[in-house]
Amino acid sequence: MAESKGSLLAKSVQKHAGRAKEKLLQNLGKVDRTADEIFDEHLTNFNRQQNNATRLQKEFNNYIRCIRAMQTASKSLMEAIDDVYESQWTGADALNAQTQQIDSLWQDFSHKLGDQVLIPLNTYTAQFPEMKKKIEKRNRKLIDYDGQRHSFQSLQASAAKRKDDVKVTKGREQLEEARRTYEILNTELHDELPALYDSRILFLVTNLQTLFASEQVFHNETQKVYAELEAIVDKLATDSQRGSYTIKKITASGNSSPPQSPIKSNSATVNNLYPDTNTLTNGGGSSNGNSRATTTDLPPGVLYRVKATYKYVKEDVDELSFDVGETIQVIEYDDPEDQEEGWLMGQKEGTNEKGLFPANFTRPL
Repeated sequence: MAESKGSLLAKSVQKHAGRAKEKLLQNLGKVDRTADEIFDEHLTNFNRQQNNATRLQKEFNNYIRCIRAMQTASKSLMEAIDDVYESQWTGADALNAQTQQIDSLWQDFSHKLGDQVLIPLNTYTAQFPEMKKKIEKRNRKLIDYDGQRHSFQSLQASAAKRKDDVKVTKGREQLEEARRTYEILNTELHDELPALYDSRILFLVTNLQTLFASEQVFHNETQKVYAELEAIVDKLATDSQRGSYTIKKITASGNSSPPQSPIKSNSATVNNLYPDTNTLTNGGGSSNGNSRATTTDLPPGVLYRVKATYKYVKEDVDELSFDVGETIQVIEYDDPEDQEEGWLMGQKEGTNEKGLFPANFTRPL
């Protein structure tokens, strides 16, 4: 067994030494080499295809890592939003459902990219190392064939002088064996390399279609969820502006604020809110009874002035919005028939903004 291993090692060393010598002589131009321009073109295409596939694999692996990082970040953000969104706020349950849906969409998207894009890409690129080994083996066998060819040529020249037909016959057999081994590999690669190169189009089309379709579905579905979340928050903003979630301030008399804006058809009257000011809104006398409203030194058409004690955001186009502290000039209705109980017609002082507003959001000056 020891002699067999030694013999194999010696044979391997001799073969490597012979190839190295042959390559050196070829590079120095001392001997010719077998040319195959068609194979060289196939090899150029193979190298370009392998480089492109390796780059695509590298970039897509990085993309998948980023997607999974975004999935984790999105989940943490949605959990934080769900935690800070108080349970008594409008749409709390719906918001919780939508934030969970976002996480589910990220998971589906990540799995689809991994299973339907990355795995086929890895399978595609796995062909290249095996093919490269076969190409390298073919190149070694080509060197062996060229080496045997050159050795046989030398043998023929020297044997002719000595008339040694036995060595020539043996040399011819070795040359034929080297040629046959090389041509088998070379013929296979002449078929396999073009087929592999042509497969790049179908693979790329299938892979990119899956990628782009997955992206489109994911973004379309997340857009719907975010639209729902936006609607929930918009509703919260509207309710907040109406004072639905304002903490009631306890006054010395035990009253709370802010008041609810009156319904335009309710039974509250201006007289109940501002005693005796109904005479003014109806075009009555100027003494103003027991009201604290001052009616002197007012611009023409102004009945009296009030100051906003609460913020009000208009709910109809014919109403007037204002902030706390703003002064409003109370004026007569253009048409007395339009007068609403519990509502005044006014114009913000210093502006052209005019409209109806709830009287109990203001106090007379």
